[in-house]
Amino acid sequence: MAAETVTSTERLRRARFAVAAVFCVHGAVTGSFATRIPWIQEHAGVSAGQLGLALAFPALGASLAMPLAGSVSHRFGARTALRGLLALWTLSLILPSLAPNVWGLCGALFVYGATAGMSDVAMNALGVETETLLGRSIMSSLHGMWSVGALIGSAAGTVAAHLGADARIHHLIAALVLTALGLVFCQGVLDVRSAPEEEAPPRFSLPPKSALVIGAIGFCGVFAEGASLDWSAVYLRDELGTSAGLAAASTTAFALTMAVARLVGDRVVDRFGTVRTVRVGGAVATLGGLMVVLAPHAAVALAGFGLLGLGVAVVVPLAFAAAGRSGPNPSQAIAGVATITYTSGLIAPSAIGGIADATSLVFSFGLVTLLAFGLVVGAGVLRSADRKTPAAAPADGVRAGSGGPAA
Repeated sequence: MAAETVTSTERLRRARFAVAAVFCVHGAVTGSFATRIPWIQEHAGVSAGQLGLALAFPALGASLAMPLAGSVSHRFGARTALRGLLALWTLSLILPSLAPNVWGLCGALFVYGATAGMSDVAMNALGVETETLLGRSIMSSLHGMWSVGALIGSAAGTVAAHLGADARIHHLIAALVLTALGLVFCQGVLDVRSAPEEEAPPRFSLPPKSALVIGAIGFCGVFAEGASLDWSAVYLRDELGTSAGLAAASTTAFALTMAVARLVGDRVVDRFGTVRTVRVGGAVATLGGLMVVLAPHAAVALAGFGLLGLGVAVVVPLAFAAAGRSGPNPSQAIAGVATITYTSGLIAPSAIGGIADATSLVFSFGLVTLLAFGLVVGAGVLRSADRKTPAAAPADGVRAGSGGPAA
């Protein structure tokens, strides 16, 4: 019995590292794409306005396709579904650089977003299942690994751009390498399967009420994240008159504090619980927002953006974890929360710009600060993420939600 326990513990540890590697691969695709957007824009011959239109299509594709992930996982099992969906996502990296015009780019980015969203839901659902069996928090570090992957992909893309490499060749090589890595890593994740008597989830459905409530917390966190990433440098330049180099450092400060906080966030969650962690994080983010809005000089605003990143870092991982435990169908609930957070990330940059045009950028970040305070007020809705199940001894196939071996 003891040997079986050791074996199962080792298997869970391998599954935890495997799903972390999957998150890293997923992030690397995003980083690889983002760095070559200028090349893609020039190759497709699109204006800035047309590019803005095209860049809305990933979120549109993701929002429409994410509900399908649950039915795919139900039919094929979590491991096989993740293997296929992740491969579609990594290979979709090839499409945008091949687009000959704005409509081709819109279509390519729609497919890119759809495959991103479905694989996102599948890997988060597996992350929640692995976390439940381990009996300790891992979702924050999983999303931290996504950030690491995005940094690796963007670093490689920066080198390729500096060398003047054709993005079609760069993305073909990156896609093939990431696809191969993804297939290898997917072999180590848990093979979660639905029980034979479990009814298949609908292919398309509205998010459950629990997902809407939890998604509201995710909305606040992602809105603050998107606004800060896209507008922090502009804020320091226009409102505080800093140099371009120092303005760019604000984005780096925000991204780094987020990545570090996610990588170490699981220890904090295990010690203090989900609700207290998000509540304190919301207070830290609110303080950071106030420092940005009231900053008399750049150093204070720079520190404020760092605190914003630190405060909102674990919100999305914990929202996904809470969604995965909020009902009988984790994939459907996670898809609902993911749809809301994707929407928030899509509208945040343009909303900040629109409000700034009507009022000021300072007022816009006053709204960001208010949403950060919403994390303090609403953190209690994530309480379900604190309900941990002791680690079981899973066989190669695990029934979804049961923690027991498959027949």
